Amino acid sequence: MTTFKRASRALTSKLAAIYTCNFHPVTSLSHFSYTQNASFCSRPRQNNKEGSTIDLNQYPSDNIRNFSIIAHVDHGKSTLADRLLELTGTIRKGHGQPQYLDKLQVERERGITVKAQTATMFHRHKFLGSDTDFLLNLIDTPGHVDFSYEVSRSLAACQGALLVVDAAQGVQAQTVANFYLAFESNLAIIPVINKIDQPTADPDRVKAQLKSMFDLNPSDVLLTSAKTGLGLEQVLPAAIERIPPPPGKSTSPLRMLLLDSYYDEYKGVICHVAIVDGALHKGDKICSAATGQSYEVSDVGIMHPELVATGILLTGQVGYIVSGMRSTKEARVGDTLHHTRTVIQPLPGFKPAKHMVFSGLYPADGSDFEALNHAIERLTCNDASVSVTKESSTALGLGFRCGFLGLLHMDVFHQRLEQEHGAHVISTVPTVPYIFEYSDGSKLQVQNPAALSSNPKNRLIACWEPTVLATIIIPSEYVGSVITLCAERRGEQLEYSFIDSQRAFMKYRMPLREIVVDFYNELKSITSGYASFDYEDSEYQASDLVKLDILLNGQPVDAMATIVHKSKAPRVGRELVEKLKTFIDRQMFEIIIQAAIGSKVIARETLSAMRKNVLAKCYGGDVTRKRKLLEKQKEGKKRMKRVGSVDIPQEAFHELLKVS
Repeated sequence: MTTFKRASRALTSKLAAIYTCNFHPVTSLSHFSYTQNASFCSRPRQNNKEGSTIDLNQYPSDNIRNFSIIAHVDHGKSTLADRLLELTGTIRKGHGQPQYLDKLQVERERGITVKAQTATMFHRHKFLGSDTDFLLNLIDTPGHVDFSYEVSRSLAACQGALLVVDAAQGVQAQTVANFYLAFESNLAIIPVINKIDQPTADPDRVKAQLKSMFDLNPSDVLLTSAKTGLGLEQVLPAAIERIPPPPGKSTSPLRMLLLDSYYDEYKGVICHVAIVDGALHKGDKICSAATGQSYEVSDVGIMHPELVATGILLTGQVGYIVSGMRSTKEARVGDTLHHTRTVIQPLPGFKPAKHMVFSGLYPADGSDFEALNHAIERLTCNDASVSVTKESSTALGLGFRCGFLGLLHMDVFHQRLEQEHGAHVISTVPTVPYIFEYSDGSKLQVQNPAALSSNPKNRLIACWEPTVLATIIIPSEYVGSVITLCAERRGEQLEYSFIDSQRAFMKYRMPLREIVVDFYNELKSITSGYASFDYEDSEYQASDLVKLDILLNGQPVDAMATIVHKSKAPRVGRELVEKLKTFIDRQMFEIIIQAAIGSKVIARETLSAMRKNVLAKCYGGDVTRKRKLLEKQKEGKKRMKRVGSVDIPQEAFHELLKVS
């Protein structure tokens, strides 16, 4: 009898839990209560039956809005995305996890968005005189300049964008860059001034900046505070009314744009796609326009905000597919996927990722090469914007030459290697791709300075280095200091104007080599942190470049070789050898540290040997006895210098990153 009562109580509590999950009230969608409130259950939802939970057929393309959130870094994009997800009942309010769409540990620690994330929301709005249900696809994009590649991919699936601007900081450099990215994509732009609850907020000044910089009507600007929820009720209605529906045709053959992909241990490659024309069903056979390979769709659905299987995706909808791809290399971003045995016109793809910074990655312990290789393979499965090739160094052994979108991208990649895979790496000085022309007419693109050899028969006659168009926005009192800094970095001023009475806008053409290491830190330092900086790549320009070698006891260390402008070579050489002297441990023999251009030594430091006092036992006697002991010690030091090796600690490589 006791067992029966215990079983009855357990059954009653389970039924109560199911009732609570399924009938929790939702204000934004009354008729959609089961679908929305299933996400409120503590247990994850299982959607095994096609369309059992969400029926996408009730959302024609006229009832779909695809938009992204773009802004300068730290202007409140992810917090605004959180509030919109809560407002539509997609996630529970106070879920205890701020920046819900920021999945990576590095994103949460640094408070930045690295990977663009998509979420599907459902919202009821009074449109054209009647209550209408809308499907809204929200894409949260990164704000840092290094990840503009992610932003361009996100905008390709959208018809509109929320341009978020901080009410206190106003228009920043990345705001300008993101606006023009959206403008060139012909997106409807909705300006949103965020953080109006701050004591230093000045919305009227920011409205004036938006008008003068982008010709945006101040009456169209939305005033919000994502932190407190103030003004958020007007964001979704504005998105529905101002952003046009997707332009695709449901009667045309299937065409879908591949936006992103990542690798899942259980499902394989999961692709994020936007359906441009036609419809996709589970079980369809699809083909890649780029590779010609065919696949069968084993799973299809939406991100709500986690993966929710629907069995179908219709025109204008953004979702995911699982098609049995074995590697993310098969899922080429910007590719057009279509039904097999149909002839279609491929969609225009994206601009491919352009690697701006190259660096060597080596295991801290030479025996860990295979572990590092495995870690990099796993990580590049989810970061297609990194290029990896194997290389070897006489100083550091086997390693990899990796291409990154920028210095922050490189830093994030290193951090993810350590945090997610436990890898310990040594990174070489970051370089940019140069072009060298020789007397025989051949041209060579150099990403690794060690690969540039001096051949007397084939003389170097010309060098080109990549440049960028840099945008700098600063308070007007710092103009003089910034002009001096840009002149020191070989910058050429292209534009100089004032946004308003307090802020100046400057545009420079600068060599990428000059900004890639510490330019941003120095700019922040001289402007008390008020400067904002952004750049876009420009053409190559002729320059007077030389290869700077670091020698230890006459032997070049290829991992420390760098390419610098001839006018800066003596200063950089002195800084390098001085830093190395402080980080290399003393040995039983003398260590000579030199910086050289070709055979010409331009800087030198000597690390004296640790020396035993061999005369300690000679408290008297003939001087020849003492001289004999000293000569014997001297011969031993010479022999050690010949056969001894110098260990370069990992800290030395990290410190060399800070030398421009």
